[in-house]
Amino acid sequence: MNAEDSLKLARRFIGLPLEKRQMFLAALQKEGVDFARFPIPAGVDAEDRQALSYAQQRMWFLWQLDPQSGAYNLPGAVRLTGRLSLPALEQAFASLVARHETLRTVFQRQADDTLLQVPASAPLVIDHVDFSALPATEREVAVAKAAEQQSVLPFDLSVGPLLRVTLLKLAEQEHVLLLTLHHIVSDGWSMNVLIDEFIRCYDAFEAGAQPQVAPLPIQYSDYALWQRRWLEAGEQARQLDYWQAQLGDEHPVLELPTDHPRPAMPSYRGTRYEFAVDPQLAEQLRATAQKHSVTLFMLLLGAFNALLHRYTGQTDIRVGVPIANRNRAEIEGLIGFFVNTQVLRTKLDGQTRVDELLRAIKETALGAQAHQDLPFERLVEALKLERSLSHTPLFQVMYNHQPQVADISTVSTASGLALGVIEWEGRTTQFDLTLDTYEKGGKLHAALTYANDLFDAATIARMAQHWTHLLQGMVSDSQQRISDLPLLESTEYQRIVHDWNRADESFAQDLCIHELISQQVAASPDALAVTFTTQHLTYAELDAQANRLAHRLIELGVGPEVRVGVAMQRSDNLLVALLAVLKAGGAYVPLDPDYPAERVAYMLEDSRALVLLTEHSVAATLAVAADTPVLLMDDMTWAAYPSSAPVTRVTPDNLAYVIYTSGSTGKPK
Repeated sequence: MNAEDSLKLARRFIGLPLEKRQMFLAALQKEGVDFARFPIPAGVDAEDRQALSYAQQRMWFLWQLDPQSGAYNLPGAVRLTGRLSLPALEQAFASLVARHETLRTVFQRQADDTLLQVPASAPLVIDHVDFSALPATEREVAVAKAAEQQSVLPFDLSVGPLLRVTLLKLAEQEHVLLLTLHHIVSDGWSMNVLIDEFIRCYDAFEAGAQPQVAPLPIQYSDYALWQRRWLEAGEQARQLDYWQAQLGDEHPVLELPTDHPRPAMPSYRGTRYEFAVDPQLAEQLRATAQKHSVTLFMLLLGAFNALLHRYTGQTDIRVGVPIANRNRAEIEGLIGFFVNTQVLRTKLDGQTRVDELLRAIKETALGAQAHQDLPFERLVEALKLERSLSHTPLFQVMYNHQPQVADISTVSTASGLALGVIEWEGRTTQFDLTLDTYEKGGKLHAALTYANDLFDAATIARMAQHWTHLLQGMVSDSQQRISDLPLLESTEYQRIVHDWNRADESFAQDLCIHELISQQVAASPDALAVTFTTQHLTYAELDAQANRLAHRLIELGVGPEVRVGVAMQRSDNLLVALLAVLKAGGAYVPLDPDYPAERVAYMLEDSRALVLLTEHSVAATLAVAADTPVLLMDDMTWAAYPSSAPVTRVTPDNLAYVIYTSGSTGKPK
């Protein structure tokens, strides 16, 4: 079948109703014809021509949740050295906007749907800022500040434009061009397309000519329409079956130990920590990958999975991996949101050998590659996951490897204007943690981007060292088990295992923790016991509050072999609650407030917890059996209520009266 006939068939396929498209696709598959290889037709007149792609739909949803966030901005900065023609620069960007529909696109809510609108023209205003009057020592500081401000400034997706251009003048022949696009119309590949076409257009206009660029075969809306028609006809169901079987029914949150409690609403502030892999180790890694018939990407991901397992103790690790999704000639030169995300699941434990881990990752990666067309957004929708604003669905950490990054310091235009891409350190992140690795100039580089809400810089620096140590262990002996791989360097091992565990006194081995705390209360009642943000408790205060709550638990029937559910955020109240349960003679059942309500309800029922300790902000999200007593702890106050009764607030003034209603005397020991 020649190209013209294939194009006619593709155009016909897109115009068919769903049922006939399904029959059409089934017939092609029966003949062994892969419709995915058919060309994407341009300008097809269809009802959902204005429909968003699946990726755009999710980005629109996220923007509506927080329209003032800059988390999904894609910033870039280019240094321009030499004589700059402002008219040519403005004409070049005007030409780019006219050429790519995505740079003119806005998104508007109409009735019960969201549609994209593409005006015939959309003038782009370039902001000019002059820093040339500043002292030379202050200019770069001003540039960095302006770049950071531009990178986080939010876009209005319903108004546009979704491309922002700012020109900073440092001297007569030195400028910095700041470019920012919203992810809904762009991706990392698109930024390279934009800069490449800008250079060609600028050269032409500066020379007084028209740019000689080949017409685009299709626009992004053509791709979005083709993608929907093809996936809806049956391909989506086929690939979805694979991913549902691959990921299973449980989707655990990766519980990395953090420096700060996870906020209910993340700020998306992030920091990037760059580090290099030793050249000798990099060569050993390449040799090891070749020996085991895996790619360097698979080996580095294996070490990352091992690190996550060692940090969390979890045996089901899910990592998000982006793919460019530019596997068709028609879309290689488009500016748009094509990148897709895959969830690579790895099962491992401490007994897993390195070679076993590499084989498992290879199998998973190859399977994912064969089912890479299903949009991540469709997978999230199909799995019907409970939404959480505190973390991303299906995975919380990401890994990305770039085999070859061009080592280009500057590119010169025909007129002699030199363009140098400024290495950009983003100040936002959508994930808890992202590991980027890339090969540049024959060397292997790495970077960890982390959420400032969760981690401190020192923690991430140690994490980078630990990952490097795991890599060294993996190349030294692929028969080693994951639990035996070295994680700490000798000085850190000495400090953690020996120095920090030195004790001048031996502790009683026959006392429980709450009994040891009681001894400390007697010895140093006014010593500081707990610090949380601005809250401070002495040992006497901690003991008194725990005793009051313990009496209330005893009144409710808590004692030996009786379990108490505890669903609370990390705080001083959480320590009071745990200590009180132990004082009452019971056992506590820890319940993560971020778990889905159904899971918490199941854990309460399965553990036969007699009482639930929680707080107002958490209780509102839980589903609790009607006959389960609930004790609320807020601001060091507690209230007990049955599910059918209103909540009664209890203050410290009447707390003792409420606690001792059954006539209990004395304090639990």
